[in-house]
Amino acid sequence: MENRILYVRLPCNPIFPIGVVYLADYIHKQFPSVEQRIFDLGTVPPLDFASALDTCVDEFQPTLLVFSWRDIQIYAPVGGRGGNPLQNAFEFYYARNPFTKLRGAIGGLRLAASYYTELWRNLGLIKRGLSRAKKYQPEARAVVGGGAVSVFYEQLGDKLPKGTIVSVGEGELLLEKLIRGQEFRDERCYVAGEKPPRDRLIHEQPTPIEKSACNYNYIESIWSEFQYYLQDQDFYVGVQTKRGCPHNCCYCVYTVVEGKQVRINPADEVVAEIRQLYDRGIRNFWFTDAQFIPARRFIDDAVELLQKILDAGMQDIHWAAYIRADNLTPQLCDLMVKTGMNYFEIGITSGSQELVRKMRMGYNLRIVLENCRDLKAAGFNDLVSVNYSFNVIDERPETIRQTIAYHRELERIFGADKVEPAIFFIGLQPHTHLEEYALKNNILKPDYDPMSLMPWTAKKLLWNPEPLGSFFGEVCLEAWQKNPNDFGREVMNILEARLGCADLEEALSAPIESNKKQLVTV
Repeated sequence: MENRILYVRLPCNPIFPIGVVYLADYIHKQFPSVEQRIFDLGTVPPLDFASALDTCVDEFQPTLLVFSWRDIQIYAPVGGRGGNPLQNAFEFYYARNPFTKLRGAIGGLRLAASYYTELWRNLGLIKRGLSRAKKYQPEARAVVGGGAVSVFYEQLGDKLPKGTIVSVGEGELLLEKLIRGQEFRDERCYVAGEKPPRDRLIHEQPTPIEKSACNYNYIESIWSEFQYYLQDQDFYVGVQTKRGCPHNCCYCVYTVVEGKQVRINPADEVVAEIRQLYDRGIRNFWFTDAQFIPARRFIDDAVELLQKILDAGMQDIHWAAYIRADNLTPQLCDLMVKTGMNYFEIGITSGSQELVRKMRMGYNLRIVLENCRDLKAAGFNDLVSVNYSFNVIDERPETIRQTIAYHRELERIFGADKVEPAIFFIGLQPHTHLEEYALKNNILKPDYDPMSLMPWTAKKLLWNPEPLGSFFGEVCLEAWQKNPNDFGREVMNILEARLGCADLEEALSAPIESNKKQLVTV
């Protein structure tokens, strides 16, 4: 039977579908004769999802449907399904005004309804697409993967059609084996309805593959919606420079989904890929790595890449990324500015070195400040987003004061208008050290459902435990009331007004001491 692969990106925000694009590119390079098509439901009006999928399947008649499911992130800290889920939750749990509490409850119900509607809609689209494909190709199969599936693969298995292949993490080698007719169950996957997934499947390390520049001439020929992402000059198009993250941050699932082994894509191939998009008019790029510079031993790779971008003469581009700022050097800072970096995110989570250590993040906050000064000296004058997650393990008034001191120092370095505090409350996710901690300390029960949006589960998964939970709830509600359009800065101002600001040196010092509550003992 001739293989015909249809990639279906399930509905989500209009973010460039880099995973599907890379999969199709890899398969084309291995099997040039295999026919492929990309169908992106992110570009289709919601009322047309089903009919558009039907039309695509009828026209292409695939033998293999590969569904990419990006989002089942329930506890997002910003606007999303039916409003702001963090605000809805805090109004319901912490508001003293009964009308505000009622508003939070109604907002939460809308959010829950939207969430479960999306969940069942996506499952319905998978079943619909596979059933329709079987009308033309009785042996047609479905593979379901993507970020959402990699995190919640254990919960999704019994909801998918029997025989669906559930893919965790990277899918290139899985698809290659399927096309070759080889046994594929040794990859990071399992077959729904066959038997449960292997224990700790997500913790198995992916097999490294050699990544070459994506062939966008080919991608454009199989993806009719490609031009949709080229129309807006402010749109950032994803380019991957590496895979994997070597760190152990307590709340982060990247390190298990992508694996701890960092695999660098050759700089010449990355530049060749950027050049193809550049020639199509793209000027804004987002490096989609878990971290652009994950550790100091990869600094030379980042220098090589940026130098080659500079040498290629693409001087009018802009780029952005998540960056571990403890790994910057003066040379790297200079190249970042010269190559057009105009935005970056630092996920330090806390401005207290003590808490950074307890969360296993591996940051030295003093070095982060020193490197930020180097970046400013190199001429960086654009926006910095700093992610803070309050009320983490062992948060206390003194550690809050330390975080405020640290944030004020970042403002002194870059300018207060250039430093945007993004206030998160950690969403507890499966397969993380924080989940282990919660299970060990009876915060969660072993049989809990991480996909549940029921209030008794949601309050535990949206990590804001007492004794500070109510305090942060009040602070956030006051910030939304006073300045909803600049929520993060308002939270910082309220916290400083209530608790004060520590000496910076106190924030940067963290004597090592034995503490049973530290996550490093889990």
